[in-house]
Amino acid sequence: MATDLRLPTDRIVRPDKDRFLNEENPFEAMMSRFDRAADLLDLEPGLYKVLRHPEKQITVSVPVLLDNGEVEVYTGHRVLYNTSRGPAKGGIRFDMNVTLDEVKALAAWMTWKCAVVNLPFGGAKGGVVCDPLKMSVVSSSA
Repeated sequence: MATDLRLPTDRIVRPDKDRFLNEENPFEAMMSRFDRAADLLDLEPGLYKVLRHPEKQITVSVPVLLDNGEVEVYTGHRVLYNTSRGPAKGGIRFDMNVTLDEVKALAAWMTWKCAVVNLPFGGAKGGVVCDPLKMSVVSSSA
């Protein structure tokens, strides 16, 4: 039986990006929203289980030679949340407060956004813990 998707948007979407980014655990906050959507859509239990977990996540050390000759090592994260619809797409966030949970949440949101508009892409996101305002063009592109 098809689910009626014509729900009032105020029951589904809230303008809460700033609140989301300031929550203690952005991934758990996103998952609570996903749980609500899955319930509204009567999502099949097997698909629900698959969509609650990212496919791949990696944390790396990124050494960068600074303009003053010093080497700084930054932490980077990359998450491929789901690629069942196609290759994963998603940018890279450069910020001192980047966390793996935040990157996982943003990768999941990209997955949902691509699916909602029927793009043949999965969701991904990257993040590097750094202050891009203190980096030169040369060091930030290394």
